[in-house]
Amino acid sequence: MRKIIVSNLVSLDGFFEGSNRELDWFIAADEDFFDYARDLLRSVDTILFGRMTYQLMAAYWPTATDNDPVITHKMNNLSKIVFSKTLSATDPIAIGWNNSRLIKEDISEEVSQLKQQPGKDMVIFGSGGLVSTFSQLNLIDEYRLIVNPVAPGHGNSLFKKINNELNLELQKTKKLGSGIVILYYDVARNN
Repeated sequence: MRKIIVSNLVSLDGFFEGSNRELDWFIAADEDFFDYARDLLRSVDTILFGRMTYQLMAAYWPTATDNDPVITHKMNNLSKIVFSKTLSATDPIAIGWNNSRLIKEDISEEVSQLKQQPGKDMVIFGSGGLVSTFSQLNLIDEYRLIVNPVAPGHGNSLFKKINNELNLELQKTKKLGSGIVILYYDVARNN
């Protein structure tokens, strides 16, 4: 069965973005980070987004020229699914990024079916609301928290809308040259 992996940059104090959605406190990407990103993108065949992150990424990646060519190619050519109740599938500006499709309803059922299909794993980037919704629905299998060695003291928590306790099991850690640490957690399932 395919897994859903969350891969998100976070601060030491648990924020994935600033209070005004700013990302200026992230440590600059280095070659270690690019290695991680390339490996992750090679291991998945689908990227999952909430509306806001999708629109930001769709505005950037199709014309990106200042990034690693492997990462740019993968971001533009992998299948992308955006979960939104407000976007329209017929609006090319709203859902016009290459290989993108929209899911508006029956999230749990749709994602359960996606997980049963053959293929590689799926990944969520950003999309705090989607991470919270998927966590509540018990749809996420692995969290990769890319911890930046900074504590801005304010911002939006990746887990702010989670109402149930989330039990995780640390599988491994990876320290990057920049001081970033990637924590790999599997969801502890009660069988």
